[in-house]
Amino acid sequence: MTSKTTYLGDLRTSSVHLQSGTEILSDAPLDNNGKGEAFSPTDLVANALASCMMTIMGIKARDMEIQIQGSTAEITKIMQADPRRIAAIEIDFKMSGVSDPKSIIILERAAMTCPVFLSLNSDIEKRIRFNWN
Repeated sequence: MTSKTTYLGDLRTSSVHLQSGTEILSDAPLDNNGKGEAFSPTDLVANALASCMMTIMGIKARDMEIQIQGSTAEITKIMQADPRRIAAIEIDFKMSGVSDPKSIIILERAAMTCPVFLSLNSDIEKRIRFNWN
C-alpha cells in the first residue's frame, strides 16, 4: 500500500504517504461546493504532472552532471464543465543552470517521458512551455 486517504468531512480529505508519513490535505474547490482551503484533487493531478516532469529532468540532469536547482514550474489547470473533468494543464517551466542547446533538448525530451505525462488521458491537453535562463 502506498498511501491512505481519510474523509474528514466537509468535503476535505487527508492523505498520508505511508513510507514517509507526509500528509496532504485536499478540499473541494469553491466552484464545486468546497471551501478551496487546500489543493483540490484535480489540482493535485496537475501538480503531479509538473512534479513528475521536473523529477525526470532532475534525474537526467544529475546523470549529465548538470545543476537545475532553483528551477520552477507554474501550473494552471483548466476545467471543463460537462462532464466535469480536467480539460487542459498548462505548465510554464522556468529552468536555470543550463544554456547548452543539446542539453536543453535532452532535458525537454526526458520531461515528456514522465510516468504521469504518459498516464494521463490523451483527451487532457498538455500545454508545456520551457523557458531557459
